[in-house]
Amino acid sequence: MANMPGMGNEPTMPAQLSTLVQRVLDYSSAGIAGLSVEQLADTWGGRTNSPGWDVWHVVRTIDNIIHFVFEREQPVWLQQHFDEQWGMPKVDQGTGQDPNDAYSMAFPEAAELDRYIKAVRGAVVPRIAAMDMDYLSSTLFIRPWGEIPRMEAIAHGLIGHGNGHLGRVSMARSLWGLPGLGY
Repeated sequence: MANMPGMGNEPTMPAQLSTLVQRVLDYSSAGIAGLSVEQLADTWGGRTNSPGWDVWHVVRTIDNIIHFVFEREQPVWLQQHFDEQWGMPKVDQGTGQDPNDAYSMAFPEAAELDRYIKAVRGAVVPRIAAMDMDYLSSTLFIRPWGEIPRMEAIAHGLIGHGNGHLGRVSMARSLWGLPGLGY
């Protein structure tokens, strides 16, 4: 991905966190671009999560943490009824999911899944950019981490954790002879 946003941003925590979350979501879109439904569901013979699962889990986690965990608001997933449209779990986002259940999940076509990614991006990136340091520094209890500041939940749970999952997506793309994510 050429010209990644975020290099040289204002050196504030909200500006940096919002740009890095945007980048995770942009990589999520790039990760599924051009994949078939079969590739989105490929678990390499039941050895790893599928690219569809990894991207769905990353985006659901971002959506859920920013909306429900932080503010007890309905996430985009439910606001726009993606669960109903795609016949997928209403509340589950994959955390702690039994591998057999994760491996058996079916995903919509990449363009449909990208519709959810873009909806989450439009909802959460400006929201994070508008957070002030008091809000980001305030702590809350988040399972399984315990009492942590919101900025750590974003940095670890959304950015660090998300990039770990996207590394698997990039590797799958490479194994299929497609361009990786170019971190």
